[in-house]
Amino acid sequence: MTDEWKSGQSILTDGDRIAEVGVEVTEPEGASVIDLTDCQVTPGLIDAHMHMDYFDWHTIREEVYSQSEEAKALAVARCAEKALRRGFTTVRHVGGITSNSYGVLDVKRAIEKGYLKGARIVAAPMFLCSSGSHGDLSQGFAQNPGLSSMLQNQRSTLGSGKDFFVHAVREQVKYGSDFLKIMATGGFFTPNDTPIQQQLNDEELGAIIATAHEWGKTVTAHVYTNELMQKLIDLGIDGMEHGSLMNRETAARIEEKGIYLVPTFSPYEEAVHYDPEEIKKKQPEFRRKLELYKDALQAGREVICHSHIRLGYGTDFVANHQNYESGYEYEAWIRSGMSSFAALRAATATNAWILQRSGEIGTIEAGKAADIAAWSRDLMTDPKALLDCRFVMKGGEVYRTESCL
Repeated sequence: MTDEWKSGQSILTDGDRIAEVGVEVTEPEGASVIDLTDCQVTPGLIDAHMHMDYFDWHTIREEVYSQSEEAKALAVARCAEKALRRGFTTVRHVGGITSNSYGVLDVKRAIEKGYLKGARIVAAPMFLCSSGSHGDLSQGFAQNPGLSSMLQNQRSTLGSGKDFFVHAVREQVKYGSDFLKIMATGGFFTPNDTPIQQQLNDEELGAIIATAHEWGKTVTAHVYTNELMQKLIDLGIDGMEHGSLMNRETAARIEEKGIYLVPTFSPYEEAVHYDPEEIKKKQPEFRRKLELYKDALQAGREVICHSHIRLGYGTDFVANHQNYESGYEYEAWIRSGMSSFAALRAATATNAWILQRSGEIGTIEAGKAADIAAWSRDLMTDPKALLDCRFVMKGGEVYRTESCL
């Protein structure tokens, strides 16, 4: 993928594949012609950090315990369809926020078989976490220990000890998880923990990574602090999510090891580009932590943006946009000084590599899936361009688009 726009190109698709790309493409007899000459054309985009299992971010906390697992699977299906209609033909689900089941895998398979319309899904159904951690949403009921304990026990990948997590990894793989996700530190969204806490011990982390690799799966980690990022590097982690508090020393080690990072800029925008009025729109604990860590988040953003880390494009929308409105992350990249091509490369070729699908998606070339998106707004000058998809094709089929604006 080159950092330039190519003019005068034609794309010939045959079934669900791209057959030919170039300036002089012979039009087969009876071919259907779609004119996108007034648009900028990209591969179908990829969001590498989504939580698909809720309907509305304003009610996400209530949905954790008020919705059935069947309803949460419906939320996944809705998210997949709406993401597709916004130009994102592939999405990566990095663990359920509200769900404690494998419904995302059922939706994934239904889409693959053509029973449902939606973006193709790469999924880790549940994240591996500990009691009271960022992955334990029962911490909101901590003043009622009996209730909190009962709710905690509903999450089958929440536990303690090396043996528990070895079994949890094997079980996730058994049921069809594409990769493993660790909740290694606390976070911003949950009420009683902080982003600087290590929430799985070294032995537990090592057991998860080693077992996943034995079973041929990659591992990514929700992580913020330099100390824990350094540990994860030593333990052989494949990728990281967020990394928002990193320093240059950590970035250099990530670069050296070829580890990817999905930095999810958008959830921290109000702190990085300080806007106290926007911060007020988030949940109380999120507001408090953004104010507390805003200087560190600003410094970490500088490090990430000036690094040579292999960066993926992911949104992590649980507190400021709907989970399918993936185009908002583009504006965060541009506001942070990243080039348009850097963001587009992250959302296409780099994300395809992160998802281990480089041979299938991520670029427009012969033999790959016919995943194509087109945009009326100028992607080079308009930070909101990815919010307004003009045309989308996935696997050779054209879908009606929806705008986020």
